[in-house]
Amino acid sequence: MNFLELAEEVLKQVRKPLTHIEIWEMSQELGFDKSLKSTGKTPWATLGSRLYVAVRDNPSGNIVAFGKRPVRFGLKSMSNVNIDSLIQAIPHEKNDKYDERDLHPLLVKFADSYFHFRGAKLKTIYHEKSKQRKKGFNKWIHPDLAGVYFSFDDQISKYEKVIIDFQNDFSIVATKLFSFELKLKINFSNLREYYFQAVSNSSWANEGYLVALEFDEDLLEEIRRLANSFGIGFIKLNAENIEEGQIIVPAKYRENLDIDTMDRLASENKDFANFLHNIINDNKSKQVNSQYDKVMGDDEMLKYLTDKNII
Repeated sequence: MNFLELAEEVLKQVRKPLTHIEIWEMSQELGFDKSLKSTGKTPWATLGSRLYVAVRDNPSGNIVAFGKRPVRFGLKSMSNVNIDSLIQAIPHEKNDKYDERDLHPLLVKFADSYFHFRGAKLKTIYHEKSKQRKKGFNKWIHPDLAGVYFSFDDQISKYEKVIIDFQNDFSIVATKLFSFELKLKINFSNLREYYFQAVSNSSWANEGYLVALEFDEDLLEEIRRLANSFGIGFIKLNAENIEEGQIIVPAKYRENLDIDTMDRLASENKDFANFLHNIINDNKSKQVNSQYDKVMGDDEMLKYLTDKNII
């Protein structure tokens, strides 16, 4: 039995829409979980992901979604009368549209697991904390998130420990700095504005990225052309399965950092200044003791995504 078959069997028994957590708990009560072909440690999270994907990609399928926050799942085979009465009994919370900052935890978790970033630590840079200046003075100087990779914290490095120690002692690629500009959706009308925003606010970093949850795939060649000229990479996030996000276009590595821009950012914005202090302190101690943005666990992330209506 796979996850969708398990869900269908549970829903046939209970005859009412359930959340993915309720479906999993009921499957345990009914004993269906024992027939599940899965060895994962968080099957309820996998169940939720499979249900969301099934509803999204197969609207003609037998499983349908009802309500918002929380989303409940039911069967088309249930009678319309019963479904309507059950839906009316389900509380419908206000469906507030998520914004760009709501995507920060997705990028944080992606960077923690994606091989290229090797567990990089990310920190949100709140633009509103910058000093108040004349309108336009600080335009396009803030990254949405700043990131750092520490070689001493790399648990899957291809190098021997003696080489990592050598790097750290002589500051040879001991750290790598990342800048991220995060957007909900990129299309023809906004690509160049968003791309050059990323160019403008990333000169202090070794690698700069434009990141989006959605983008028009017809833009791929233009994004590659821009990357060849200006070096900013492009990341496509995947909300249903964060590990399936990917670097669509790699960033060019920059050895010579723009210290003047780094100094201006640090003087204007305390979040960025604290980010640099964190790097200094952690490098000195050769341990990550500072506070960066939290990496959510799988269950916590799934709840966050559903609460925010991102999936």
